[in-house]
Amino acid sequence: MHIGKTHTELKDIWAQDGARCRAPYENGEASFIVNLLPEDAVAQPLSQVLSTLRRRLGPVVEEALSRDNTDPLTPVHALPVELRGPAAARNDTRWLTTTNMVGVNVRTVGTFAAVVKYALTLPSSQDSIHLLPVWEPGVVGSLYGISSFNITREFSSDELAEAYPHLNDPARQLRAVVNLLHAMGFAVGMDVIPHTDRFSEIVLSHPQYFEWLRREDLDIVDHRADLHTEVQERVLDFLSTFGPAVADETPPSGDELFAPEFSEKRRSRLLFGEVSDKEGRDTRRGELARHVYRHGYEPVPATMGPPYRGIEVDPDTYYEDGDGHVWRDYRVTEPQSMSRVFGPLARYKLYERLDDNREWQIDFSSPREEVWRFICEQYAAVQQEFGFDFMRGDMSHVQMRPEGVPEHVDERYDLLKAVRSHIRRHNGAPYFGYFAETFIAPRNVMAYGDEIDHLVACDAEATLGDLQSVPVGSDEFVQRLRRYRDIADTHLLTPSFTIMTGDKDDPRFDSFYTGGNELRLFAGLFLTDMPSYMGLGFECRDIHNSPAPNEHYTKLYVFQETDGPKATTGPYRFGRNGHLFSNLTRLRLFAEEILPNIRGQRCTWLIAPDATASQRFFAWTQVHEPRYVFVANADTSAPVYNVDIPAHHSFPDGSELLPCFSTHHSVNEEDLRAPSTQRTFRVRRLEPGEGRVYRIA
Repeated sequence: MHIGKTHTELKDIWAQDGARCRAPYENGEASFIVNLLPEDAVAQPLSQVLSTLRRRLGPVVEEALSRDNTDPLTPVHALPVELRGPAAARNDTRWLTTTNMVGVNVRTVGTFAAVVKYALTLPSSQDSIHLLPVWEPGVVGSLYGISSFNITREFSSDELAEAYPHLNDPARQLRAVVNLLHAMGFAVGMDVIPHTDRFSEIVLSHPQYFEWLRREDLDIVDHRADLHTEVQERVLDFLSTFGPAVADETPPSGDELFAPEFSEKRRSRLLFGEVSDKEGRDTRRGELARHVYRHGYEPVPATMGPPYRGIEVDPDTYYEDGDGHVWRDYRVTEPQSMSRVFGPLARYKLYERLDDNREWQIDFSSPREEVWRFICEQYAAVQQEFGFDFMRGDMSHVQMRPEGVPEHVDERYDLLKAVRSHIRRHNGAPYFGYFAETFIAPRNVMAYGDEIDHLVACDAEATLGDLQSVPVGSDEFVQRLRRYRDIADTHLLTPSFTIMTGDKDDPRFDSFYTGGNELRLFAGLFLTDMPSYMGLGFECRDIHNSPAPNEHYTKLYVFQETDGPKATTGPYRFGRNGHLFSNLTRLRLFAEEILPNIRGQRCTWLIAPDATASQRFFAWTQVHEPRYVFVANADTSAPVYNVDIPAHHSFPDGSELLPCFSTHHSVNEEDLRAPSTQRTFRVRRLEPGEGRVYRIA
């Protein structure tokens, strides 16, 4: 199959011969559409995409889009088996330890329907899709500062609604898209977020679920444990003064308004209005937030990194809004290296406080059951309504106990652990896994204690790790890879070979991706006993020797800002790196050939990554019935010569290594050979950043 080598050539191939490019996918010969650039994929008419899917998948496409099967109230278990996805057939979560995941910020492609279009560019070797948050965002438009549990209309597709009029709301569209992705063979994951926007609908309609402070100018004058009761009265004042948002009777007291018997749905309608009136709800939320704020009350902002607790007003940073209100930022009073205050976010108040919170101390022995129940039930409803197969736990590294993981770990040890367990148990989803967002930092740096111990206690199957934060050619890359493999070999947790994330597709991190990109995906696919994670856009990311405009970075679309350094002025622009895209296409096509024989198999080092980084090449094969040897040179500036690969004891007598793939197009035939020296196989030369595969014959 001819593969385009430049961006222009790829564009021309698709424009002139799109039908021919689609044919191998449509007839089942290929698991993705070769030569289809992501920018061209998302620009396709929906009618063409659905036609392609019908040819490949048959009648299940219409079932995926039908009125009954796109109703979020239809139980997932009642769907046709093809629409439940491959993960749902599992009785355990170990599949998550070997999946190759792609992260998609829907805002970068525009609509839920465009996620399906983009998925046509993904091969079966990349078998799961993590959707970044899909709920209504808060004040800075951050996907991770959710305002409510309503699916955002921002991602609604007019095309989808016109083609299927019953798909006229974002929740139905999301269910339809998950159905289609399942039918295409992908597992689909959601985010679970342990915080909200600081003045979200969730905060303002449930003050008792959050921690509050009262400020006068630069002084925090009150942060008592039960300060939320005063906030509840301020909310009732607002209703009494401005009236309810819908015709309904206002309760006479805050106790009644916030009582468990008073339904959450009714309270939200009273405060903000109908779900369908987004503009009206935003106006009411802003008015209520300012009303509470004028009385000095604010949710305590979320913090990261030890010591977590103890904050003060930052006298040097503030924001004045159009109404003349001054909004202050905060800082940790006794900061350590990773201490941060996230001003736009508020974390749920999961435990009671010691000594009425005088010293900002948490009583971890007293979980606030109603808060845990609320969050677990909210995310369980999301999983049930849309059929998600796993969760990415946001900020999984947060562990606030100064003593680290306690001797006895119960169901109220960690919120993300509790959500995972609740969904598996109450939704009948034994396959539902937990992919944790942590960076495997040293002990007591980003969390108290050891992050790995914390994740094991939380029952996480896999974790993101931080390979994406170092260049391939660096010492740190080899050392981190070695450490992650050691963790996988010794713990009930598998770190990911993370290629790029939305957080690292940012001008600050351009240097990470100036070389070695083919090797990242090579190792991510062929280290078959660990997961990988690739953010959308990596496959054609441009080399930026100096910062490009913000519109070229997916990180800047996590937010929605129009002013300042994070501002964007138009849609996300995919890179034009046809050379990288072509190289990765070759790699993906080769993976199609060999992965069915080795997928999920345990690997063993033939040459382990050097923990001292004195050498930057490594090699591996399969533990049982080895078929292939993989060799990698993580030095992106120099070749390596005369690499002796030990003959593993499981190799048959008289084995040969026959070269069958290189990430580099033109490697000297002599250099590709690996003749036997009785106990080893000698590779004469590996190019800088090269990944190579040998078949054991």
